Amino acid sequence: MKISDLILQILLPGLWDTLYMVLISTLFAVIIGFLPAIIMVITDEKGLKPNRYVNNILDFIINLLRSFPFIILMIAIFPLTKLIVGTTIGKNAAIVPLTIGAAPFAARVIESALKEVDSGIIEAAKAFGASTMQIIFKVMLKEALPSIVLGITLTVISVIGYSAMAGTVGAGGLGDIAVRYGYQRFKTDIMIYTVIILILVVQIMQSIGNIAYKRLSK
Repeated sequence: MKISDLILQILLPGLWDTLYMVLISTLFAVIIGFLPAIIMVITDEKGLKPNRYVNNILDFIINLLRSFPFIILMIAIFPLTKLIVGTTIGKNAAIVPLTIGAAPFAARVIESALKEVDSGIIEAAKAFGASTMQIIFKVMLKEALPSIVLGITLTVISVIGYSAMAGTVGAGGLGDIAVRYGYQRFKTDIMIYTVIILILVVQIMQSIGNIAYKRLSK
C-alpha cells in the first residue's frame, strides 16, 4: 500500500477516532470531576466549610478509582458500557470507560489548582461579605483558571494513552490500528507511523495547553 493511501484510508480515520474519543471523554471527565473537586476543597480542614467525614469519603472514592489499571477498568464495566451505549466496541463505547478512568484524575488536578489559590485573597473576599458560592466561582475559580487549564491538558494527554490501550479491545482509533495492522499483521511501518502520530498529538496538545496557561496567567 502506498504511503498516501495508508494515510488517507487508515491513519487519518484512526486519528479522527482517537481525537473524538479523547476530547469527548475529557469533556465529560472534567464535568464529572468538577463537583467532587469543589466539595473536597470546601470540606478540607482549611476549607470554607470543613467536614472531615465528607472529605475522607470523597478522597477514598477518588483514590480507589484512580488505583484501577485502565485496561481492567474498561473490561470490568463492560455491562455498564453496554447499558449506556448498547455495545462494548467502537469509539462511542470507549467514551464510557475513558470518562470514568479520567474523571478521578480531572478531580485531583482541579482540586490541586483550587488549593493553590492564595489564602489572603480568600480572606479578603470573606471580609467583603462574599458568600461561599461567590468565593468559589468568582474568586477561587478565576484565580485558579490557568492551573486548571494546565491540569486539563495533562488529563487530555493521559486520556490519549488510555485511548491507545482501549484500542486493544476494539475501541477503534490509532491504538486499534497499531494492534490490528501493526502487530497482528506484522507491519512494523504502520506501528511506527501510529506511534509518531500519537507523539505529535501529545506535543500539540501540550503546546496548546502551555500557550493557554501563559495567556491566562497575564
